[in-house]
Amino acid sequence: MPEISIAPSMLCADFRRLGEQAREVAEAGAQWLHFDVMDGWFVDAISFGPLVIEALRGETELHCNAHLMVGNPTKHIESFARAGADSLFVQRETLTQPAHVLAHIRSLGLLAGLVFNPATPVAGLETIADQLDLVLLMTVEPGTAGQEFMASVLPKIRQTRELLEEFNPEARIAVDGGVDPNTAPELVAAGAEILICGSYLFEHPEGLSAGIESLREAVSGGG
Repeated sequence: MPEISIAPSMLCADFRRLGEQAREVAEAGAQWLHFDVMDGWFVDAISFGPLVIEALRGETELHCNAHLMVGNPTKHIESFARAGADSLFVQRETLTQPAHVLAHIRSLGLLAGLVFNPATPVAGLETIADQLDLVLLMTVEPGTAGQEFMASVLPKIRQTRELLEEFNPEARIAVDGGVDPNTAPELVAAGAEILICGSYLFEHPEGLSAGIESLREAVSGGG
């Protein structure tokens, strides 16, 4: 079984104490911090930008990933690199030449990831697989936390895993949307290796640490 990384989504954290919650995430055993960057164009909501990541870099050594849900991601790539992001996800739907954008991200020393919304096919992924470090498959529509998991994306996760096994087996698959102990095992079985999770973890009645532990137990067969 591949190593599974848990990536709490800071969009669901308490904005009044982001630094404290970043430290809690690390102490609870998560591997990533995930930042949903929204500009009110690609999705309706507006969230936060590179200054938040820059501020939190002093609070944690965890891998910081930014998902650019923005209308023109190319003009923001360098600012997120300077802020201290370790990886960037860009939406396939916003790009006409994804290979060039992914190569630019990698040239700055970051891991490069491509995001596919639920309705966006992954056909043609093999043509740019050599520029990919990560693929994010949305299991909800982007832009709003707390949505219901879309099981219809599971076949696409399996398809993506098969494509990557042939053309770039080092690339990892992330999933985002409706991740909890009920859905995580089937996501991992389909090929997901990075579980981005917001509402379930930050709203867990026993606290963030208990939420992360229950998610890890579920994917390891202990829950």
